[in-house]
Amino acid sequence: MTALATLVPISVLIGIGILVVFRRMSDQTAVRRAKSLVTAHLLEFRLFMDEPRLILRAQRDLILANLHFLRLMLWPVAVLALPMALLLGEMDAIYGRAPLVAGQAAILTAQLHGTAAGGMLALRVPNGIAVETPGIRVPSEHQVSWRIRPLRATTAELELVHGDRVVTKSIAAGKGMRYLSERRASLAGLLLHPAEPPLLDSEIDWIEIRYPGAHILHLHWMVWFFMISGITALLLKRKFRTAF
Repeated sequence: MTALATLVPISVLIGIGILVVFRRMSDQTAVRRAKSLVTAHLLEFRLFMDEPRLILRAQRDLILANLHFLRLMLWPVAVLALPMALLLGEMDAIYGRAPLVAGQAAILTAQLHGTAAGGMLALRVPNGIAVETPGIRVPSEHQVSWRIRPLRATTAELELVHGDRVVTKSIAAGKGMRYLSERRASLAGLLLHPAEPPLLDSEIDWIEIRYPGAHILHLHWMVWFFMISGITALLLKRKFRTAF
């Protein structure tokens, strides 16, 4: 319920933001006209059920009207795409995962470049976290993995050491909502994993700790998010004089 209480206002604001973007970034007169044309062509199917030639023409016109409508929607959707992708990545770091359970084991994995020497990697952990296995290398996958176990609730940094360089990875264990980074990736993966700064190391592609999935009242947070923001947009579209 705590997670849902914070998710609801965010979803409502996003629904309103979508209305504002669609209103300002699209030709609303043309959008309403396109929607009317689509409706009119659908009605033709009922009016001319006994006229195959007219039905075929109505199908053609319906397809063209839908394509025109989609073209009108393309620009506002493109404007929303990047901000929404960044927002969803940030929200998933809060709502999509739960911290590790204190006392239960987890796997830390480092993905290496093909030519990197995984055997040179060493793992350093702070107090409160136990390392139960040495680094196990899987040559075919270019990965090195360790089994670790948080002994108590903690928020800390793990350190991967190779040569004179140190790369860190955040870890969290305990209860409650946390801002969690499951994978720290290179700059190319920042869009999907924005919770930590990108890796700039030339030998490591990403470092990952698998956290247990989290649900809000038995549903994934995205179900709540899209349902609440969608209902908000539908309920307020007349007030904002927005057609979509």
